[in-house]
Parts: sequence; structure tokens; C-alpha cells
Amino acid sequence: MIKPAFQIRIAHWSEDQVLLKQVREIVFVHEQHVPQTLEWDGLDEGALHLLAVEQKTGEPVGTSRLLQSGQIGRMAVIRSWRGQGVGKALLQKLLVIADQNGYPSLFLNAQSTALSFYAQRGFIAEGDEFMDAGIPHRRMTKEPLNNA
Repeated sequence: MIKPAFQIRIAHWSEDQVLLKQVREIVFVHEQHVPQTLEWDGLDEGALHLLAVEQKTGEPVGTSRLLQSGQIGRMAVIRSWRGQGVGKALLQKLLVIADQNGYPSLFLNAQSTALSFYAQRGFIAEGDEFMDAGIPHRRMTKEPLNNA
């Protein structure tokens, strides 16, 4: 069965937090058992957020955020939408936005199972694996597009 199309838009925490939280609750809190106190870190209000929605219904299917520090995080895609290009599209749009806004470099803490996903998009793993919310991670960095 072919999945319906999705679209990605910039989301504003003040207006879209219910939709953003919906995806993150499903993926991180329920599926991956991340404690609520770790998921809701107080950084969302000042972050740039992207929201992927099913084109026909407007149902949220994925999220990501970019902090002023250049940290990409909270990349989450609803299980039934994985493998459909949602995560790739979210990350690509964040990379373009970061480039357009002159971020000197980007970094993220990738779940170890997602290292190849980020490596395929130019991120380089650094340092040792570490645990975050009980999940193995590695720090990854990327230079901006205009310096690549």
C-alpha cells in the first residue's frame, strides 16, 4: 500500500505544541520509554521546530527541532511512516535552514541505531558511545552546507 503524501512546515511552539508533543509522546515516551522529565527539557519554546503532516488529513507524522546552539534533536517519525522519507525530508530542511541562517556548525546526539542515517547525510560520529535516557547514542557533527 502506498502511503499518502506528506508535507513539512516550520512549526511554532506557541501554536503547534499539541501536534509536536503528540508525535514525540508516541515515539519517545511510549515507544522508547524516555521519561517525561527528560523529553520536556524546557528548550522547546526557543527552538525552531519542523512538523511533518499527512497532506490530506493534516495528521502529524514527524518532528524535529534546531536549537540556537546548532543542536539538532527531537527527530521523531511515527512508526507507520518510517521508511517513507519523512525523516530524510525533516533533516534536509533543517540543514537548509541552518545554512541559510549562518549556523557555523551542527551537532546532534544520534541514537546508535540511527548512525548510518545521519552519516549518509554528512554527519561524522565523534567520541565514544554514551547512554541517554537508557538508549545508546553517539555525538555527531556536520559543517554547514556552504563549507562542504
